[in-house]
Amino acid sequence: MASSSSSSNPVLFSTLSLVYFFFFFVFSSSISKNKSLVSATREEDTELQRTHHRVPLSSLIPSSSCTFPPQDSKRNGSMDVVHKHGPCSKVKKPLSSSSSSSSSSFMVPHSEIFKQDEARVRAIQSKLSKTLQIHQEEAETGSNNKGPDRVQLPAKSGIPLGTGNYFVKVGLGSPFAATQAMTSVGIRDLSLVFDTGSDITWTQCKPCAGSCYAQKEPIFDPSQSSSYSNVSCSSSQCSQLVSATGVRPACSASTRACIYTIRYGDGSFSTGYFAKERLTLSSTDVVNDFLFGCGQKNQGLFRGVAGLLGLGRNSLSFVEQTAEKYQKIFSYCLPSTPSIVGYIAFGGRSSSRNVKFTPLSSISKGSSFYGLDFIGISVARLNLSISASVFSSGTIIDSGTVITRLPPAAYGPLRNEFRRQMSRYPKADPLGLLDTCYNLTGVEVVRIPTISFSFGGGVIVKLDVSGSVFVASKEQVCLAFAANEDERKVTIIGNTQQKTLEVVYDVAGERIGFRPRGCK
Repeated sequence: MASSSSSSNPVLFSTLSLVYFFFFFVFSSSISKNKSLVSATREEDTELQRTHHRVPLSSLIPSSSCTFPPQDSKRNGSMDVVHKHGPCSKVKKPLSSSSSSSSSSFMVPHSEIFKQDEARVRAIQSKLSKTLQIHQEEAETGSNNKGPDRVQLPAKSGIPLGTGNYFVKVGLGSPFAATQAMTSVGIRDLSLVFDTGSDITWTQCKPCAGSCYAQKEPIFDPSQSSSYSNVSCSSSQCSQLVSATGVRPACSASTRACIYTIRYGDGSFSTGYFAKERLTLSSTDVVNDFLFGCGQKNQGLFRGVAGLLGLGRNSLSFVEQTAEKYQKIFSYCLPSTPSIVGYIAFGGRSSSRNVKFTPLSSISKGSSFYGLDFIGISVARLNLSISASVFSSGTIIDSGTVITRLPPAAYGPLRNEFRRQMSRYPKADPLGLLDTCYNLTGVEVVRIPTISFSFGGGVIVKLDVSGSVFVASKEQVCLAFAANEDERKVTIIGNTQQKTLEVVYDVAGERIGFRPRGCK
């Protein structure tokens, strides 16, 4: 009867049942524990995604090759935006890398960029100090005096800003009718740095009666264009140069033509004829009788570009001159690295569902700048303890400044919390004005805490990882912020922090908008 069922043996059956239930309990507990661990891991990963960027380090380092966006993704009438020092640029030859650990043969000249950036910041703060002084006087007297004495008090120091790092290509001029069918002589494609803090658009012009610096494209020759004309020194446009440049225009003794002069904080300058010309943005976007500076004597650190496109708020800026055509609306997106092409577009509706708008602040009044009400900063979703009064000197957003400048009382908490979140990584030497750097050699995937800005109107803007750090190499990955000299200086949101965001300037609507992943 050895083959009979175990049920005939109550003791054996009871023992087997106990063993079965024991293993079932252990197995069930193990599954439950594993599920709990998986669930906890998922929750931890989700929280990590909310508080940190987890990205391959290689994605932060510029490539040696250029990447253009797909043609079908480009907005009608938009122009390519190119970084002056990147591989997409043809105005400068890339510098060879001296670092064997770099994956790119392209190396940004950081010392040059930071030197120009510091000069630009000083010029901005000098100009805005005059604006703030006027606002304070008006507040104290309860007056908004716009009489003759106020007209001659522009918020200009006579030292405008200098050039930024991003440029666009435009067409200037028109061919003569006799040669129009055979050649495009008279139309010159020119690379111009675009600048939201400058008003006057200018380019170098033949015959360079004084001097011209070296530029990549042939210099514009007004004698070869049928649409060129000088502005008279007795015209209202000539007199407007005082508010746009801070320098009173001169008058040619022989031709009575208006002569402009613009000087920059880094010692660069341009002087020449104030003129009208046909400006071409695309095959469908043409601006006739555009007022610009035709430079005969030019000097400075423009390094290959032909001049500057002014997108400030003065009546002579591109934005104001094209107000009827583009309704004072433009937007741009600066790419994550210099090896990718971004865009700038003019006109169109500015009411996209994904754009968050914040009102322009009072600091915009009477200046060329675009001011914002900056309220606070968070790191890894932790709101930093910064009093609102810290930003009382005002904040502007600027396309030409590279590194965001914060009041010391705001920069200190940001730096300290960033360092705490990055404590797992070894520190590196400072890079110029950047004092918080890390050596990520051997790191394949890096975790960088998210940084977000809070603006008026309840707008919160989360920065891209490329907007939080400045990558010189794997050996130097730095927090891309710096402190102002003192608390009285204006806060400046630089172009590094704007990377991959579509920034929408609805000037007519007195507001600035932000859309995430605008060109990434």
